[in-house]
Amino acid sequence: MSTVAGVVRPRAQVHRGTVVVAAWWFHSGLLGEAEARRRVLAAWSPGATVWALAGGHLLKLATPCKSAVGAAPGLPLVLESGVLTSAPLSPKERERLAPPPGAVVLVHEGIARMYGPGALRQVDPGAWLDVSEWRRVQVKGLGAPPPPLKVALDPLPPPTRATFGPKVPALAPEAERMLARMAGREVPVVREGFFARLRRAFSQKPGEATLTVRREGLLERLRQAFRPRPEGSRDGAVAVHREGFFSRLRRAFRTEPQGAPGSTLSMRRTGWLDRLRSAFSSNAAHTSATGTGAEAGWFSRLLAGMRARNGATASQRSLPTGTRPAEPEGPGALEQLKEWMLRNTPLGQLVGRRKGDYLRHLFELFEQGNLDEALRHAIPLGKDPDARAKLALGVPGPREELRIQPRGRSGAAQSFGGGPAVFEALRERYRETFRRLEREGRIDEAAFVLAELLEAAEEAVSFLERHGRFQLAAELAEGRNLPPGLVVRQWFLAKDVERAVAIARRSGVFADAVLRLEKTHPAEAQALRMLWAESLAEAGDWSRAVDAVWPVSSARHLARGWVERGIQAGGTGSAKLLARLALEFPDGFGAARDDIQILLSDETPTRAPERLAFATELLRADASDARSALLVPTVRSLMRDEVVDELPSNASLLQQLHALKDPALAALRTDLPTPRASQRSPWSETHDLPHVRVWMDRSHAGAHAVHDAVVLPGRRVLLALGEAGARLVGPDGRTLASFDVPAFSLVLSAQGNRALALARRGDLWRVSRLDLVERRATRWCDLELDAWAPTYDGERWFTAVRDTVSMVDTLAAEPRSLWRVSEKGGVVPKLAVDAKHLSFLVMHLTPEQDFEYLDRWCYELPGGPTLRGRSNLPAPWGTPDVLVLTPDGEAMAGRIAVPAGEEPGAWTYVAPIVARRFHRPAQRAEERAGEVLSLSWRVTRFQKGELHTAVLRTVADHARVTVEFSGTPPQVVRLTEDWCVVHDLLGRVVWLDLYSGEVHRVPVV
Repeated sequence: MSTVAGVVRPRAQVHRGTVVVAAWWFHSGLLGEAEARRRVLAAWSPGATVWALAGGHLLKLATPCKSAVGAAPGLPLVLESGVLTSAPLSPKERERLAPPPGAVVLVHEGIARMYGPGALRQVDPGAWLDVSEWRRVQVKGLGAPPPPLKVALDPLPPPTRATFGPKVPALAPEAERMLARMAGREVPVVREGFFARLRRAFSQKPGEATLTVRREGLLERLRQAFRPRPEGSRDGAVAVHREGFFSRLRRAFRTEPQGAPGSTLSMRRTGWLDRLRSAFSSNAAHTSATGTGAEAGWFSRLLAGMRARNGATASQRSLPTGTRPAEPEGPGALEQLKEWMLRNTPLGQLVGRRKGDYLRHLFELFEQGNLDEALRHAIPLGKDPDARAKLALGVPGPREELRIQPRGRSGAAQSFGGGPAVFEALRERYRETFRRLEREGRIDEAAFVLAELLEAAEEAVSFLERHGRFQLAAELAEGRNLPPGLVVRQWFLAKDVERAVAIARRSGVFADAVLRLEKTHPAEAQALRMLWAESLAEAGDWSRAVDAVWPVSSARHLARGWVERGIQAGGTGSAKLLARLALEFPDGFGAARDDIQILLSDETPTRAPERLAFATELLRADASDARSALLVPTVRSLMRDEVVDELPSNASLLQQLHALKDPALAALRTDLPTPRASQRSPWSETHDLPHVRVWMDRSHAGAHAVHDAVVLPGRRVLLALGEAGARLVGPDGRTLASFDVPAFSLVLSAQGNRALALARRGDLWRVSRLDLVERRATRWCDLELDAWAPTYDGERWFTAVRDTVSMVDTLAAEPRSLWRVSEKGGVVPKLAVDAKHLSFLVMHLTPEQDFEYLDRWCYELPGGPTLRGRSNLPAPWGTPDVLVLTPDGEAMAGRIAVPAGEEPGAWTYVAPIVARRFHRPAQRAEERAGEVLSLSWRVTRFQKGELHTAVLRTVADHARVTVEFSGTPPQVVRLTEDWCVVHDLLGRVVWLDLYSGEVHRVPVV
């Protein structure tokens, strides 16, 4: 309830003429509640807030505007010294009222009344709108639809038999059925008609071998089942033992113990019902030491097995946060029943006999030298076949001897007449075939045996390259997902340079590919190295570009140009290149002398990181006259920085420089003592320092609304001013450059010398490229975007449209995708990326478009992208309106806007995929407005009325800095490992140097 602090009857009742209005007051008693609300909504704009005051509604504008008092929709209020007044007050009148900052002075009925900040009650104007009859519809712009994002790299499918040329025969139908069994698929059997069988019988070519499977009748199968079985005697004679009818039935359903010869292994004889029940037992071996333990019945396990597939999805969604993904589900009930029948019934003998016939026929084809037919019937063998393949090949367990047993013995160890020996025998036959094909010059067929039958893809690639089949080697390497560096090497040798470079940029494997080429193709390696260096230079990473091109002595002129451009960019990278210019170019010392002198003679802490980087580069360099001339002034400047308490200690680097055996340091070592290791900790690790508070009110407002802000090397700041463009501001607040492109959001490169400016245009976003060194801006393209990563590496930018995440090539003339992953089953609202990891959140919705759950996906970028983790974030309290994510997968989600009468629920949390110190999960807080995370820092935003607060904390949850803004616009926070920026639409900008703890205010004029 508001209180009246004093009563004054001012001379002026209202403002006159044209004034700069900061707020409007609408009197409900005079206008009526409905009309007052209508006028409030008509004057409302994004960023404005509504407050209940003196029986009316006070509308505070996000940005003050000029208005004529006579045509005003309500009572205008002007901001004077932090106080809103509805009439001009004289100094005496103001002194009598004594309004504090943030108060409101309202002149009504001839009396000036002062209302303090606590007397205002915020009102949600959205509650005035009745939208119960509205329904959600899909809309789209009237313009042309956005062009689809081009794909630079169409994925290659795995190679097939046709890939290896026409000489490789097609797969035989019998082999297709065998492969289907190995993969667990069902293949329909096509029965040939009478005339088709006649045609095939009389059209057989001479020497062509066929696999004949004779279908036996019922009597024949019964006769074989009860035929006496020979057993090998010790001296080679064959003894026939006739068994009775019941003995053979008993043997068919008996489980024999498996043990070593001479072992005494006893086993209770179980009936067929017991064995059927044990087939569905998942914990038969997990009994207690006393032999007792309750087990579920076979019918319960049968139902559990049948529900396993449906329950897998639900169990994954209900996993606790931070747990590992569930193990792959096992075989279902039908699979277990089939396996039991094959192992414990006469059906297994029949199947084993047919598979034995097939394998015996395959071995005969190899022994006869009929390679074409052998390759038609050959079965691919992996290095470690899975359970299905072993079951289909009859290799479920060890075997005592190498021979095909069509009527294999009962028991798990000899099911289906196979064993590891069969598998190894097939492998040896394939090896012999490969060597024979190579001797005969049948290169493609020999490569087929390696790649398809032996699953030795990398050996096949090397074999094809050795025989000049570069195109096939490249297709095989990419189709089989071999290491990306090898794939790049093969495409480069195949003369497809564009694809090789695209893959190298996507996976970041230029260095690996160059090393692979240098061993055998030095000329090609040098060409690829040049392309690598040019790609880095285009991305603005001049330091790495110089490192890449340096081994090419004929390209030193390019390296010189990149060094000079890198020096202009500023920052620690500029200092490293400055040392390189002075030490590694013949005339570089003279060209760099003035810049080095300015750097080393600067006594301010601002450029201390640059001096440290310059000294580190000197320490790595070889001994030379130029280095000797620079060592003494460099050591002196570092010792000057060492005594500054605000800077981190560089004593360890001083000790290493002091130990150099350089004559130039002899006198210095005599005059100065050996530097001692300092116990001073960096600002980020010192927790006993006083808490820093920053306060900014409306008087600190700038001339333009600031929509985004980032910090650049050299303590420069890039501001996004909306339609007014982008502005580059120096450390002293002066404007260094203006970019005439719309900018509402900024995407900064890792080097800090490139940026992308984004502005919404209907359904699309206009993207412009900013060169912060040359200080020019160019419009690039219009893209459909739902989410994007706030940073990029200068060439690869990750974006999301609905359920598709793409790696966009920002160096191309038109946008194209180097990599994409789609069909995630939901919408991607959040991405985060750094040099090593990419993470994004997927929001899953129900068919009614209501929130269901969140998914977190995390990829490893070097050599990939490769999926490394996926976790669910259950959120039973409703749709989250705050999502927080780090590049390595640490994620939080929560609700800020909670309906009246409900308590805010706990935030859900999932840990990162790497081993590091985690942030403490967010706790319940009524005034919390948001969270921002980095690997080592955390910012929590709070809002209470018009007071907006941002609290910076370490990963150990120590509060270090508090930034408070007064006013209606909310704070916007951008956080990295090096700096934190807080700004709002009133043009107030504050940034914190997380290296030294310094606070900087940026004027927006």
